[in-house]
Amino acid sequence: MATKRTEPVTIISLRKLSQETPEPQPKEPKTFTVEDAVETIGFGRFHIALFLIMGSTGIAEAMEIMLIAVVSPVIRCEWQLENWQVALVTTMVFFGYMICSILFGLLADRYGRWKVLFLSFLWGAYFSLLTSFSPSYIWFVFLRMMVGCGVSGHAQGLIIKTEFLPTKYRGYMLPLSQVFWLAGSLLIIGLASVVIPTVGWRWLIRIASIPGIVLILAFKFIPESARFNVSTGNTQAALATLERIAKMNRSVMPEGRLVEPTLKKRGRFADLLDAKYLRTTLQIWVIWLGISFAYYGVILASAEMLERDLVCGSQSESEVVVTVGVSEESQSPCHCHMFAPSDYQTMIISTIGEIALNPLNILGINFLGRRLSLSITMGCTAVFFLLLNICTSSAGLIGFLFMLRALVAANFNTIYIYTAEVYPTTMRALGLGTSGSLCRIGAMVAPFISQVLMSASLLGALCLFSSVCVVCAISAFTLPIETKGRALQQVK
Repeated sequence: MATKRTEPVTIISLRKLSQETPEPQPKEPKTFTVEDAVETIGFGRFHIALFLIMGSTGIAEAMEIMLIAVVSPVIRCEWQLENWQVALVTTMVFFGYMICSILFGLLADRYGRWKVLFLSFLWGAYFSLLTSFSPSYIWFVFLRMMVGCGVSGHAQGLIIKTEFLPTKYRGYMLPLSQVFWLAGSLLIIGLASVVIPTVGWRWLIRIASIPGIVLILAFKFIPESARFNVSTGNTQAALATLERIAKMNRSVMPEGRLVEPTLKKRGRFADLLDAKYLRTTLQIWVIWLGISFAYYGVILASAEMLERDLVCGSQSESEVVVTVGVSEESQSPCHCHMFAPSDYQTMIISTIGEIALNPLNILGINFLGRRLSLSITMGCTAVFFLLLNICTSSAGLIGFLFMLRALVAANFNTIYIYTAEVYPTTMRALGLGTSGSLCRIGAMVAPFISQVLMSASLLGALCLFSSVCVVCAISAFTLPIETKGRALQQVK
């Protein structure tokens, strides 16, 4: 058996070995991105403060938007308005919202989220206070449109929350943010029941502007988005913000130097209509329009049915007819019917319904999938719209309105999640932004159905709402992409 020959170790062999061994390369300095820092710092006291302050923007927004529903009966009587004039108020609010949401979005990308959010609150509070001094209907419509314009900038609060939160906590944002909207809606209805009968609607508007003013004072505790600062090359400001968050959370920063990440090319509007996403985009737009139409239709229809006692086509005995003009030919009936305490209670109970289906909605989204869950809730919404025409007791009406509010809120939750998941990163914000703008068209049309058509034909208005929901249910069921269990796409 041959033995392996072992060469003797000599100086020459050692020198040769040392020459063959590569010299250690100098270590590259460690770097990290804002995403790395946010994940390393984790969730803490800063995020709780951020959530409470930015989440409270939903309270201010809900109070300003819901204000019209409780003030409409009063201004109808005070200024002797026709149905279309009352509906025009809500429409112009959402017209201002739709136009300025695009403007504020462009400004936020250029000058920062914090600046635009601060400006929108100043704008909204200022014009809201001015509304309380409106000398005429024309001034009221114009000033409320300007309030809608200011309120549209509140969406930057959601963006700031999203950009500061670690990934695993972002999934809780939408359901929890809905609580603030609910609080604002309940607060304005409760205040209206006390303030309008005593000191009038003008003081209600002044009180409703207080949350926005208080939030302006709290803005100094919220920094500019670190992601925005990095995207503009201001890494020093971003680093200072991240260090402040780490200190407040009693956490640590990642090791290394903050670097600016490589920016992907932003999506273009044409990307939404690319062959791969054309059908998805068009169906999503239809669904967003329909959901917004149904949501604000429920809110305004409930107020209209209570104000004018339209259930079963009856006319309230307490309805007062005010005539405009002196001659019989020029007389134009204007129905004055102020909300009774029981009407406010009905509105409060139905509003609470917005969170009633949240647990079931979450289960449906995760187990049935986004498409099937949305098609079911939209189908049920169509059914409950028709049930409003049934002659029933006050408790039955409250039950129907409660379920309708629960269903339309669930619809909004699901379509928000689906839209954010179906588009790739390079066009996700664009997809959400265009959908949000288009949904305001549905909100603008809803008042003319709830406050004009419904007064002429309750069944006709309810059938129209129901038909739109059926179309949305079919669109949801036939969406080409299911996002349940699907990883978020980075590029097209």
